[in-house]
Amino acid sequence: MEKDPKPSDSPEVEVIRWTANRKKEVVLRIMRGEPIDALSRELGIEAYRLEKWHRKALQGIETALKARDGDPLAAELDAAMRRLGEITMENELLRYKVRKARPLAPERSKK
Repeated sequence: MEKDPKPSDSPEVEVIRWTANRKKEVVLRIMRGEPIDALSRELGIEAYRLEKWHRKALQGIETALKARDGDPLAAELDAAMRRLGEITMENELLRYKVRKARPLAPERSKK
């Protein structure tokens, strides 16, 4: 627990910094059913602040669960675009060959 002393006018009061990990531990205790007012007294933090942390944590969970990993439509579209690129290149190469092509049969001399 990191502590920063208050300015010299009140040396007995300490400010406690709440890291994300410490906040997470408090929010998990709330989610397990510990009363907010009891935690507020124990930790010396206002109840509204604990409720705010809890609300933000729930929003983060909801956002994480809404995120789609490996959207099947996006994967199918990517595969189709790759195939389209391959076919386009193949078509261009064939057109080039046709323009530069020699006759199908060698010409015979006319005597």
